[in-house]
Amino acid sequence: MVLVGAASLAVLGCGGSGDNLRLNLPTPTEKSTVGAGDVFTMEIVGEKDLPREYQIASDGSVDLPYLHTVSVAGLEPQEIARLVRKLLIEHGILSDPSVVVQVKEYNSRRVTILGQVSKPGTFPYTSGLTLIQAISQAGGLTGIANLDRVNLTRRAEGGSRTVVISIGTIMEGRSADIPLQSGDRIFVHERLF
Repeated sequence: MVLVGAASLAVLGCGGSGDNLRLNLPTPTEKSTVGAGDVFTMEIVGEKDLPREYQIASDGSVDLPYLHTVSVAGLEPQEIARLVRKLLIEHGILSDPSVVVQVKEYNSRRVTILGQVSKPGTFPYTSGLTLIQAISQAGGLTGIANLDRVNLTRRAEGGSRTVVISIGTIMEGRSADIPLQSGDRIFVHERLF
């Protein structure tokens, strides 16, 4: 269930609303574009002696047989296949190649979890990842974590938006877990004593 809306008091820093039902958080988007560190397989039909696996460099390029350095960051797998096919034809290397590209690892997709978790840091994003699952990847909450003050910052068109979430209500089953997207930043506040 995707939750929409946010209590304006929560965004102003007055604490979580307690029910998470009015979060004003952009709906998560799934993208299949590639970026630095991602690994894909490419097959040029009929070219059996070529390598099959390629990793995208930090500048968004990849070194390919016959073509040398090709910029692929921000492209979908089928766009990479079309680009490679076009370049092979333009350079007179193959007349009518059939190119198949599949992403093997999306290493460029990450979520960041900081604050009162056991192992703060950046973790791989996988499709369907939720807030509670991400916190679990970070080793769970510390003993002084504030369950009603967890910031979630998401980039969207027009900038980024931060909302305050009560994960206590999620853990108690009173609110649904929050689906994440690649690039989300989570900060778990410290409980005030």
